[in-house]
Amino acid sequence: MAAKPTLVFVPGAWHSTVTWDRVIAEVNPKGYKSIAITLPSTLGNPAATFGDDVKAVQQVIRQETELGNDVVLVIHSYGGLVGNSAVKGFSRQSEGRADIRANVIGLVMIATGFTATGVAFLEAMGGDPPPSWKLNHETGFADIVAEPRDMLYHDLPEEEGAAWVAKLTKQSQLALTDGGEYAYAGWQEVPTWYLRTLDDHALPVQLQGWTVQMARDAGADVTDRGMPTSHSPMLSRPKEVGEFIDEAVQYFVGKQ
Repeated sequence: MAAKPTLVFVPGAWHSTVTWDRVIAEVNPKGYKSIAITLPSTLGNPAATFGDDVKAVQQVIRQETELGNDVVLVIHSYGGLVGNSAVKGFSRQSEGRADIRANVIGLVMIATGFTATGVAFLEAMGGDPPPSWKLNHETGFADIVAEPRDMLYHDLPEEEGAAWVAKLTKQSQLALTDGGEYAYAGWQEVPTWYLRTLDDHALPVQLQGWTVQMARDAGADVTDRGMPTSHSPMLSRPKEVGEFIDEAVQYFVGKQ
């Protein structure tokens, strides 16, 4: 029996790898190898860039594919743009990889957008941050100005949500404003399963639906499902998210 693909988990802005711990605990007993990525832009360095984040993911993709393991990227929020961009050079469609056995074979996208090649994160949003966060040019970090528990974790019990707020990291604003030269539409090269978060206070579900339709209209292979959660279903519904990932992987493997 062929080995299962390695799952590479990419968190969103302001978040660390612990965001994925509950989901990893659900999928690993199914026989998966899971690796969660620490994004350099979340480590308190205002000079960290989008390119640094993309390279951090690509380093793990390279490591796993050189071991002969296919990779599925599980990507959330800002991490969705990072993960899509990291596909460049690692899909079967990439130049020189047609005869390479192991590649990125699919994307599991959660409450995120479909990256446009050459377009930075903030540029894709029209050039200005949404009302929920702002750029702080004095510190070089992007600051959440909305009530963070309501924005990110409103479907968790109050104390638990507050505990997750306390875990939020600093986020380099440079990674959000610049780096378009690293942005890449990986979703055009591999199939995608998209999880829409139906009660999302950070990324409205209507916007999620629009971006899914945009990708389909561009010819992408997109399967989408909805889940009645906040922006962070990996915390409030880890079992269901794990099942979604497992089903997606079976689809991706079947496409090979």
